[in-house]
Amino acid sequence: MLGNQSSATEFYLLGFPGSEELRHILFAIFFFLYSVTLMGNTVIIVIVCVDKRLKSPMYFFLGHLSALEILVTSIIVPVMLWGLLLPEMQTISLTACVTQLFLYLSVGTTEFVLLGAMAVDLYAAVCNPLRYNIIMNSRTCNFVVIVPWVFGFLFQIWPVYATFHLSFCKSNVVNSFSCDRGQLLKLSCNNTLFMEFILFLMAVFVPFGSLMPTFISYTYVISTILKIPSASGRRKAFSTCASHCTFVVIGYGSCLFLYMKPKQTQAAEYNRAVSLLLSVVTPFLNPFIFTLRNDKVIEALRDGGKRCCQLFRS
Repeated sequence: MLGNQSSATEFYLLGFPGSEELRHILFAIFFFLYSVTLMGNTVIIVIVCVDKRLKSPMYFFLGHLSALEILVTSIIVPVMLWGLLLPEMQTISLTACVTQLFLYLSVGTTEFVLLGAMAVDLYAAVCNPLRYNIIMNSRTCNFVVIVPWVFGFLFQIWPVYATFHLSFCKSNVVNSFSCDRGQLLKLSCNNTLFMEFILFLMAVFVPFGSLMPTFISYTYVISTILKIPSASGRRKAFSTCASHCTFVVIGYGSCLFLYMKPKQTQAAEYNRAVSLLLSVVTPFLNPFIFTLRNDKVIEALRDGGKRCCQLFRS
């Protein structure tokens, strides 16, 4: 506990409660998931850059989405893994805590905006196939990618600044495996009610701001697909949408449970579970969601595997 007039200069992350054996099991599980996440998303980035068959806007955006998934999991998981190996609570400096929270929220915001842009790209591909290459030229694609990155980092400056402008005089023990904003607000001796309301409004703005073009795009896309006369054509078109739609449901669903709530300081166990879904499970699933039902990506992976085998043999 801290004195009434003092503020924390470092925090202790409580991490995962339980025995040492349980913590070692959790370490093995999360290390495996993190390793697969890094390898899977890196492979996607490499084949998108190398394979000529994947030089369309959809795969260009997929490469950036994979880069974001690597970032979002790398911001959280290494710190979490290190904490699982420590016999006591993990110490993190105020600067490191600020950096982690800012990067995590910024990358997450960037990802949601990019998902909205990918939905618009899907609309252009399905509903305007003849004009698609004109609409989504290289200049447009670069602009569509730059905007989410810039917006995501600029949008989170004030929320993070306001959070750490508070005085943390109640305690410096964070009941989480990372610098969770809701748990940090619990430690403040300031009245955070108004700030929580503003943060709630901002949390509503980001998902719904990107969900709106996604919903409108899918309305037109589904309407167009249903007009396709052949069953095989409809099946192929729906297969193209399935990966993006699955990722949207997981990503937006997790965000709704974690951030879009009036009370930012809710139960630590709830926050911990949903944070794991966002920072560990979703990045892990991304390579499988976007490759298992995509023939072009599977062909590119198969050809890449053959080239690697030939290089090792020679």
